Amino acid sequence: MSLKLYFLRHGQTDRSRDNVFCGSIDPDLTPDGVEMAKAFAAAYRSLPWSAIFCSPMRRTVATAKPLCEAVGMQMELRDGLKEINYGKWEGKTVETVDREYHDDYIRWTADPAWYPPTEGELAVAIAHRSLQVIEEIKQRFNNGNVLIVAHKATIRIMLCSLLGIDVGRFRFRLGCPVGSVSIVEFGAHGPLLHALSDRIHLDERLRTLPGT
Repeated sequence: MSLKLYFLRHGQTDRSRDNVFCGSIDPDLTPDGVEMAKAFAAAYRSLPWSAIFCSPMRRTVATAKPLCEAVGMQMELRDGLKEINYGKWEGKTVETVDREYHDDYIRWTADPAWYPPTEGELAVAIAHRSLQVIEEIKQRFNNGNVLIVAHKATIRIMLCSLLGIDVGRFRFRLGCPVGSVSIVEFGAHGPLLHALSDRIHLDERLRTLPGT
């Protein structure tokens, strides 16, 4: 048996629905986001879980809660799993950011690994803090299933780091819609991707919501 990590992005918020930058701000789930969390718990409650790690933001805690209640486990909160801090861009649309911080936006779009949002956080910094959580998990669990509930950019950065993809390309190589789960197994030859952004546990209505 080997270690499998399940990377679950939180359910829908009003910010994800409206497609605005949302990192350090902390919205609650929408009713549809709550349904996404419940659907994940219903589909995955039968797996023998070893641990549940979670970003401490409200939207991730609320997403992890239904599964924790279903399997009788406590979530373990880790700051390293928080979303990217978008700095001055928080709560703004892409169009507004491009207009008000055009030069910073162009540099960030070209290489977010080394160019941050205005007064925000580098992708390499997110890789450093989030991979510390993964290393903790690997030290504690040689095998079993571990859930990581986190955010769009953070999950994509972790997956790029594990799979040998340039972190500076995280926005253009991997999708990560709300309520989706990606699965990585650690075997003899390193991390193996089994599923990317899977949402089969969501019904058709939830899967086709606009702006997610």
